Amino acid sequence: MLRAGIVGLPNVGKSTLFNAVVANAQAQAANFPFCTIEPNVGLVSVPDSRLSVLANISSSENIQPARVEFVDIAGLVKGASKGEGLGNQFLANIREVDAIVHVVRCFDNPDITHVHETVDPLRDIDIINLELILADLAQIEKRIERARKDARTSKEAKHEVDALEAILPLLENGKPAREATLTEDQENSVKHLGLLTRKPVIYAANVAEEHIVSGNDWTSQVAKLAQSEGNDMIIISAQIEAELIELPEEDRGEFLESLGITESGLQNLIRHTYSLLGLQTYFTTGPKETRAWTISKGMKAPEAAGVIHTDFTKGFIRAETVAYNDLVESGSLANAKAKGKVRSEGKEYVVQEGDIMHFLFNV
Repeated sequence: MLRAGIVGLPNVGKSTLFNAVVANAQAQAANFPFCTIEPNVGLVSVPDSRLSVLANISSSENIQPARVEFVDIAGLVKGASKGEGLGNQFLANIREVDAIVHVVRCFDNPDITHVHETVDPLRDIDIINLELILADLAQIEKRIERARKDARTSKEAKHEVDALEAILPLLENGKPAREATLTEDQENSVKHLGLLTRKPVIYAANVAEEHIVSGNDWTSQVAKLAQSEGNDMIIISAQIEAELIELPEEDRGEFLESLGITESGLQNLIRHTYSLLGLQTYFTTGPKETRAWTISKGMKAPEAAGVIHTDFTKGFIRAETVAYNDLVESGSLANAKAKGKVRSEGKEYVVQEGDIMHFLFNV
């Protein structure tokens, strides 16, 4: 399951956003720093209109969408890498997520205190990025000597040393670890460290309602920075998301349309996060259940089967596969088979976005 950590300085709208995208979240959205003391975790269904279409074709009793786990992590302040604020606790929590959603304040509201008194998204981003860099630097400096000793007798440790020595000068020069080009072996060797600046980042520029369509000068600054870093940026309004969640499901589309947008901030955020992490969806469907499964792009059929259960990978024989559009156009699995649209794929088949899969395997 995809895990995304929502981070940012205090009072930038993190907990408001979290409460909105996770309707049953209990995060306290309060106008003072560190109102989020413990990380709050919530599971969010990934919106996908294809699920109901497939469920209708299969007369499924249940629908199971893919899930994203959002973690609302306590606000970070300058000096966190040395334990200031909630420092080390924050850094430990963020090491465990797959991607970072960095909420940046791009709105002005005198009623909501800013810890640095003025709105300056680039300054705020620099504060958090520097703290993450310093934390990674301290961790690598602590680890590298041990790795060098182990490298005398261990090939895996040699890969780790090579990776750390590639990353170290970047951190020393104030650059993130993600800028280092590593081999697959080197990448695998440092995964256990959970390096903060190796994680992909989406900047969520939090704006007032009137700037949700076109953004503002602050969002333009964030977009330019994100592009220069090779990261992603979306414009979101935590306040709109909070209002949206209060509306009945059938009224939400009209509300979004009245604002000049076609999808919620949550849908936009999930879509960008999937793209950033190179994720895609395949489906299983039948009378009992239609379900979406999340995999990495490029996964072969046995690996994709293993997402359901590890035994499926070990005993994989073949996969009966049909493309989503082919199944929908055929109207049923039986018709799709009659038209030759259902394929028998082996171990080397690379699963495609929207494939409907049925796995055959040995127990």
